[in-house]
Amino acid sequence: MTIAYLGLGSNLGSRARNLGSARRRLRQKGARVLRQSRVMETEPWGVLDQPRFLNQVVEVEWAGTPRQLLKAAKQVEVEGGRKTTRRWGPRVIDVDILLFGSERVVTPTLVIPHPRIGEREFVQESLAELGAEYPS
Repeated sequence: MTIAYLGLGSNLGSRARNLGSARRRLRQKGARVLRQSRVMETEPWGVLDQPRFLNQVVEVEWAGTPRQLLKAAKQVEVEGGRKTTRRWGPRVIDVDILLFGSERVVTPTLVIPHPRIGEREFVQESLAELGAEYPS
């Protein structure tokens, strides 16, 4: 079992409900949610002309590989109603793998630790709240 940290975000629809639904769907796919950070309202990043986000980090226990967790995260997004739009655009739900134990992964479709941890203050605050150690 590996401890992983996932970033959740939503800026369309019932944002708080979307986060809760994502946590439930992650559980259904085999992620054991151990703890969750407080929910923060944040300004959009990347594309600024869109609604504010609700964001949260969850600590999960995962039995599979990073690639299997990515597949589960993408399924959670699709089941939650996420549509493919422009990069960093508005979304019903976003699930990012931030950390996966102490593993480092670099592939065309997955980079762990998440390459933009250092650019997103809410992610750093949420990881610190959960006591997660991450590379600077």
